[in-house]
This record gives sequence, structure tokens and C-alpha cells, in this order.
Amino acid sequence: MTPDLRDDGSAGPVSGQDWARAVELISAADEIALACHVSPDGDALGSMLGVGIALRAAGKRVTASFGDRRFTVPRLLRFLPGQELLADPAHYPAAPEVMVTFDVPTVGRLGVLTGNTAKAHELVVLDHHPSNTGFGTLNLVDPGAAATAVLAEELIHRLGLPVDKDIATCLYVGLVTDTGSFRHSSTTPDAHAMAARLLATGLDPEKIARELWDRSPFGYLKVLGAVLDRVRLEPEVGGGLVWTFVTRADRAAYGLPYDEIEGMIDVIRRTDQADVATILKEDDDGVWQVSMRSKGGVDVSRVSAALGGGGHAKAAGFTSHQPIEETIESLRALL
Repeated sequence: MTPDLRDDGSAGPVSGQDWARAVELISAADEIALACHVSPDGDALGSMLGVGIALRAAGKRVTASFGDRRFTVPRLLRFLPGQELLADPAHYPAAPEVMVTFDVPTVGRLGVLTGNTAKAHELVVLDHHPSNTGFGTLNLVDPGAAATAVLAEELIHRLGLPVDKDIATCLYVGLVTDTGSFRHSSTTPDAHAMAARLLATGLDPEKIARELWDRSPFGYLKVLGAVLDRVRLEPEVGGGLVWTFVTRADRAAYGLPYDEIEGMIDVIRRTDQADVATILKEDDDGVWQVSMRSKGGVDVSRVSAALGGGGHAKAAGFTSHQPIEETIESLRALL
């Protein structure tokens, strides 16, 4: 079974003409360079690797990467197939014939690979963020898609390539992570239909769930305790703000890598008295990476965009080089 297409041959806001152009560019290229955003999540890395595996099986030379200076796959995603396609950004093609980005709303989110986009002969952008700036020579952007993985599946289908269990595993990870295990409002009948198609390949949903949500080192619990101990509730800010932070020192005390703290905001956001939850995470370079979640009363993508970031109405983020209190004060003013 394949995705239902509209009369013009499209599967959403992306026109049939743009899909045809993407197929033409990729089919004609011998070597294709794939990239996703820095600190990749399940949708970014899963979508990229799913397409990469499909293209490799079709005989293409594929290089995939993301632009972190410390090039490391997050531990939670190290079970994904296709990671042999990954290359350190230092070995990424300087001037790709065709470069395809995944889940990247702005060119700056490519990190050290940003410069490669300017030298790419063709730059194809696959994304579902409403804040996407259309920085490609061809933009396949559908804000109504539940995940970038939806567009990745469509691209594979348009190329006439099969989806095996490994590809399906990658795409399924993208789908379940960006829909919050099908809890978010982005969960549509089409999202469930896509999940059914992927499950039919024989992938193991129990294993995927265990890897994504049911594993953590003991140090995670200790750091989470510290983070919860300093959490603050400000019910008078907007529809209510709950926030906290995690420092490099917190993590260093228990040898906890930065990528292990991604899920902490899901604990903070449960607070009934706050519409917006925020966690400031100090990365290994001493920079604050700020994650925001909303229950729907506040469009956090607008708040994040005003502070140099972006994302979705209910899930967004930005980077701050300011101290904690100055960062939170800027946030309060916008809320």
C-alpha cells in the first residue's frame, strides 16, 4: 500500500511538480549528500538514515552527516540501522552535486555543514516545520505532516524504491518520536496509516519503544533529582511558566552525556498550573540550549523565533549565550 495521492499527484501542500523535480535530481545524481540538524532527534536522524538506506540499495553513493562539532550519535538512537552511512562533517562533500536536508527549518541548524549548502549544486529541503525559511533550491515542506519521516517515506515512494524493515524502523522512529507516541495533536489518521504500513514490514515496535523511552543510566536519575529540586513555577507569567535548568557540572558529577537529558522536559511539562514548560540545558561548550513545550495556550514557536530559534507551536527551542536569569527574563517578557 502506498500513500494516497491528490488529483495533482501531491500528497499534501508539496506540489506534484516539486516532487517530480526532486525525483529527477536524485535519480540523475551518482552521489548524494544527506544532512540533518545538529543534536539530531529521532525524526531528523531516522528520516535521513531511512532515505539513505533506500538510496544505497538503489546503487547511489551516499554520505550522511550532521553538523555537530563533537560528532556523536545520541545514545538513544544508536540502535538505528544504516549508521555505516554516517561520516564526520570533516569528511562531508565540500560541494555536493545534490544535498538533501532533513528536519532542518533554518540553514543555521546545520551547524558546521551550513557552508556546504552554499556550494551545493542543488539543495533539496525535506521538512515539516511551519517556521521553515525555504533555504533550498527545492523545498519539500509540509507543515501539516506529523513528522519529516512522512515526507521521507513519500520521497522513497516517489523514487519507486521499496521500504524494507531497516528503512521502516528508521521512519517509524521519526514518526513515533515527533508524535509523542501518537499523543500529540499532529497525530492524524494518515499518521496511523503510515505506522501500519511500516509495521507490516516486520519491525519490532516493542524493541523500539524500549530503546527510546525505557532505558537510562543510573546517573540520569540523580541528575533528574537535582533538576527537579530547583524547578520553579511562575503562574503569573503568560498561562503559567514552569522552568528549570541542568548544568555541565550536574552531568559531569555522574558522567552523563548531554544527549541523555533530552527527555527531562517531558517530566517538567506535566505541571497542571503551567501552560509552558522550559528547561535550559548547558551543553559541553557552556552554551544554553533551551527547550520549550506548550499545552496549546502559547505558540512557543513564535517565542523561540523571537530569540533566534524555531520549531512548532507546542514544541520549540533556541540557543542562548546569556546567563540563566537573563535568558529567563527575555522569555518572561515575550510570554
